[in-house]
Amino acid sequence: FKEIICIVASILKPCQECMVYHTKQALSLGATREEIMEACSVAIVMGGGPAVSSIAVVQDCLDAWAPRS
Repeated sequence: FKEIICIVASILKPCQECMVYHTKQALSLGATREEIMEACSVAIVMGGGPAVSSIAVVQDCLDAWAPRS
């Protein structure tokens, strides 16, 4: 999914509005919570500490739009 790649890029930039937009788009195109969180773990490896704090934005989006079952 290109949107998942965009989430990682948004985390590394960091751009909160981009994270929200691309997370919502990825979910609407069928990405799962697990796939998105796996991509976030790649962002942490690439971006270190700053990426960890940015992932909270993606997590909030997932909690709102893709609650755990």
